[in-house]
Amino acid sequence: MKAGVIGAGAWGTALAQTLSARGEAVRLWALEPEVVEAINRDHLNPLYLPGIPLSPSLRATGDMAGMADCDMLLIVSPAQHLRSVVAGAPVGKPLILCSKGIEAGTGLLMSEVAEQAQPASPIAVLSGPTFAHEVARGLPTAITLACADADLAARISARIARPSFRPYLSDDVVGAEIGGAVKNVLAIACGVAEGAGMGLNARASLISRGFAEMTRFGLARGARAETLAGLSGLGDLVLTCSSTNSRNFTLGVGLGQGQPAADLLANRRTVAEGAFTAPVLRDAARAASVEMPVVEAVCALLEGAAPLSQVIDALLARPLRPE
Repeated sequence: MKAGVIGAGAWGTALAQTLSARGEAVRLWALEPEVVEAINRDHLNPLYLPGIPLSPSLRATGDMAGMADCDMLLIVSPAQHLRSVVAGAPVGKPLILCSKGIEAGTGLLMSEVAEQAQPASPIAVLSGPTFAHEVARGLPTAITLACADADLAARISARIARPSFRPYLSDDVVGAEIGGAVKNVLAIACGVAEGAGMGLNARASLISRGFAEMTRFGLARGARAETLAGLSGLGDLVLTCSSTNSRNFTLGVGLGQGQPAADLLANRRTVAEGAFTAPVLRDAARAASVEMPVVEAVCALLEGAAPLSQVIDALLARPLRPE
């Protein structure tokens, strides 16, 4: 299967590099003309993935029509732009969704958005603990590939697997997506704890209690518990909540240091998806009668509804209860 990647940010470029590492031809669609030129001329993407030499068999284009001869398309656009990107992609190709989030305004998961935007295309989801620069350097990585069609999943897996990039198959598309979306919001919370100097005990507590929230919400949406405890849930949660390489964690650090959310989000070239997912997730959880106090706290900070000290006090003052 000839692979195409739509979206030449850090993650999209890393995936394209992985797929082309053995010399296979890979097409990468980029929005910015300067990114297309740099990849094709210098085999570099200095704007989004600096310092990583790219395979000569990886070719970039700014023309979506140039993706028409690809047998499968990995969609790596920001979650809130996925609908328009998928609608403009070549029709009928298997779409592997690599974006993590919930669509604002509709509350739909990315697979649900893609099914509406392009109902003729089979859908799979790729999600897990993946820092782009590590994947691009060929460091060991394991990831969940979720697809309802087992035969299609096997074909995709055979195309994307590498000795250092190991997909694990699942048919729980909803579980894989919810893990990836919720962990971004929880990473903001852990960054807040770091920025506020609350210590490692607090971070571990947030990861653990946040995972409980992820599980409650996932089960309410039809996900399986084992998926949420796997790479696309707990695995991604641990990674994203533990490193300043995470854009969401870094956003939380700034919030914990008292910086306004509007200032932290202004003029960012890269997207902290958790900032957009948080209010959508809160509203969806309320509608499903699922308690998510950590998510509620993150929303309060992002919206400026309460000062940090008040948000922390409210979390710590919750009634004692069985775990």
